[in-house]
Amino acid sequence: KHLELNAIKTLPVQMIHALHVYKLPEHHRDPFDRLLIAQAQLEKVPILTADPQISRYDVEVIW
Repeated sequence: KHLELNAIKTLPVQMIHALHVYKLPEHHRDPFDRLLIAQAQLEKVPILTADPQISRYDVEVIW
C-alpha cells in the first residue's frame, strides 16, 4: 500500500542483474548490496541507502 501511495515500483531480479554482480569491483562484500548496485547500474535508478560503501560505486545514492 505504501509503495503504491508513494509511486514506488519494485524491481524484480533478472539474470542480467545477477551476472553483472561479477563485474563489480570488490568495494562491498555483502552479496545483496552488490545485487542492488548491479540493478541500479543497469536500470539507471538511484539507491536509497545510508551505507557509505555503496557510494564507492558508479551509482546515484540518495540519503
